[in-house]
Amino acid sequence: MAPELTATLLVSGPNRPGLVARLSDFVYQHGGNIVSADHHGERESDLFFMRLTWDAAGMTQGREATRAGIDELAAELSLKAELTWSDVVQRAAVFASRTPHTLYDLLLTWQLGELGGDIALVVSNHRSLESVAKHFGVRYEHVPFDANDRAGVEARQQALLDECRVDLVVLARYMQVLSPPFVERWRGRLINIHHSFLPAFVGAQAYRQARERGVKMIGATAHYVTTELDQGPIIEQDVVRVSHRDEVEDYARKGRDLERQVLTRAVRWHLERRVLVSGDRTIVFS
Repeated sequence: MAPELTATLLVSGPNRPGLVARLSDFVYQHGGNIVSADHHGERESDLFFMRLTWDAAGMTQGREATRAGIDELAAELSLKAELTWSDVVQRAAVFASRTPHTLYDLLLTWQLGELGGDIALVVSNHRSLESVAKHFGVRYEHVPFDANDRAGVEARQQALLDECRVDLVVLARYMQVLSPPFVERWRGRLINIHHSFLPAFVGAQAYRQARERGVKMIGATAHYVTTELDQGPIIEQDVVRVSHRDEVEDYARKGRDLERQVLTRAVRWHLERRVLVSGDRTIVFS
C-alpha cells in the first residue's frame, strides 16, 4: 500500500562524494522513510541529479522547518532543490484549437486519475472543442485570436490562468505562436507537442512531404516551450514505422496516435515531479 503522504525532492548541481548519503541522512534524521531514490552523475559535465521520495507521515518536524532544512543543506552543497508534497496537487490548463485527439487523451487520463494532477481549464481560440470539455466536466473558455491585439489576447489568457491557479500550461495542438513575454513567464511550465519531422518537414503538409521523401519512421516530440520555436528541452519522444503502402492519411493517423501518447506521458511526468531541466535538455526519472 502506498504511503498516504509523501515528500518528493528534486536536486541538481555539482557532483561530489557523499551527496546521496547527506540527502538520505537528512530524511532519516527527521523521521522520514525513503520509498524511492533515483540519482545520476554525469562525467562530462560533472553534474549530479537526484529524485528522492519518502513517506512523510512520521516526520518529526513540520513542512516549513523541513523546507528550511532542505534549503540550508542545498546551499551548503551548492545544489538547486525543489521540495513538494503529494497532497499539494498541481493544476494544468490545456490550450487547444480544433484538433481534438491530444485533448481527449489528456482529459480521459485525468478522469481515470492517472495524470498526476488536475485539469482545471481548457482554453481555445475556437468553439469547436467546447463539447469535449463539457463532456468531462472541465471549464472551457473561448478566447478568439486577434492578430491586431495579441497582447490583449494573452492578457485574457493569463487572467484565466491566474483565476484558476494554474501551475502548468499544455499546448495540445494549439495552433498559435505565443509571445516571448508569455513564454518566459511560463518557462519550465509550458509543454508543447509536435511531429518529429521538424525542422526537416515544416508547415501544414508535413506528412505529405514525409511520404514524398519516402521516410521509414515518423514520430512525435513533447518539449518545454522556449522563445526559440520548437527548440526547447525535450521531455519525451516516440516513433512508429511507415512504409510505401501507407497513404498520407495513414501517416496522419499514426502520427495522431503518437502525439496523444507522447504528450500525455510528458505531462504526467512533469506533474509527478519526474523532470529536471539541465540547460537545453532534461533529466527524466522513470
